Amino acid sequence: MTAVCFTDSAPDSVRTAARSLGLTAVDSAPERGVYLLADSDGVSLCRAGEKGRVRVDFAGGAAQYRRTKGGGELIAKAVGHTARPTVWDGTGGLGRDAFVLASLGLDVHVFEQHPAVALLLSDGLQRAAGQPDTAETVARMTLRFGNAALLLPELAAGQGRPDVVYLDPMYPERRKSAAVKKEMAYFHELVGGAQNEAELFAAARAVAAKRVVVKRPRLGEFLCGVQPAYQYTGKSTRFDVYLPDCPVSG
Repeated sequence: MTAVCFTDSAPDSVRTAARSLGLTAVDSAPERGVYLLADSDGVSLCRAGEKGRVRVDFAGGAAQYRRTKGGGELIAKAVGHTARPTVWDGTGGLGRDAFVLASLGLDVHVFEQHPAVALLLSDGLQRAAGQPDTAETVARMTLRFGNAALLLPELAAGQGRPDVVYLDPMYPERRKSAAVKKEMAYFHELVGGAQNEAELFAAARAVAAKRVVVKRPRLGEFLCGVQPAYQYTGKSTRFDVYLPDCPVSG
């Protein structure tokens, strides 16, 4: 279980969230491995003996650039954003794609099964809710903690099926940026092996009303070896679009 090191400046809300996720609080950083650090700046993913930090920041960095300079056109086309679909993101991670979709005016449910990642994401959403430039966007994002393969059909039975289920399964990182490599190294060490992709893919196709969108590297293999109905391809990324098991017209 990932440890959370709390400083005296850590907000009580973060302590409460960590307890609800079953995370272990510690008074000092561990001597090895990755851990979470909660301080006045929020929650960060760290590695013992290194200075780097990974934090969910919707108001700055790459999220700010995509929000202010544009971006996300390909993912927008892939989910069919002009039809104003409801989107369930079954692989929340650090929430970046979900934030792009929400910035397009879409309502997005974000599912994350790893408790430490869920805390990072919850903290990022809470901080963004207090920023005037991002509050409206994150208000359209709903975080749900648990195994998406189980939660998708459960939620669909209670609230109705989403138009789109979006998946971005973990894939080996090939970009050359040192910062990106460090970030992904921390993240991979934190979450370990990939979740059951076949189970998640099947659940996504069972509950989606109109399409399932899977993000892959441009030259990456198809998810579970299944060829999509069609694709949207960019310079480094592509979006494979699959028809659901029981599509709903209109």
